Amino acid sequence: EQQDIARDNVSFLEKLLKSIRREDLVSQLQQFVEEGEVNAPNDQPDVHEKPIEVICNNVGRNWKMLMRKLDLSEVQMDRIVEAHPRDLREQLVQSLREWQKCRGRDAKVTDLIKALRGCDMNLVADKVEQ
Repeated sequence: EQQDIARDNVSFLEKLLKSIRREDLVSQLQQFVEEGEVNAPNDQPDVHEKPIEVICNNVGRNWKMLMRKLDLSEVQMDRIVEAHPRDLREQLVQSLREWQKCRGRDAKVTDLIKALRGCDMNLVADKVEQ
């Protein structure tokens, strides 16, 4: 409410963790800050971001080719198809979520654009860039 803890200000949180003697969490928080995650730009894809929506609206049946460019395994893709056999859009959404989960903070929108261009989906890549 008073914004004592914010994305770019974790000192109050650190003080609280020290007061309850949770040095393990303090060290994790410090590591998080040192890795730059607190101050990182919001270029990591999220299922609620527009790039994912644009991709889902424009890729269609070629989603496996895109996911191969993003290094998603055949086993992972087969599992997704089996879970959603008749829903092409959901297969793509779930595969992008799986890619995000596997890559973690290394899952960048720029990687999506590069993979789209690698699949000759330049129009979709242009839409994502916008």
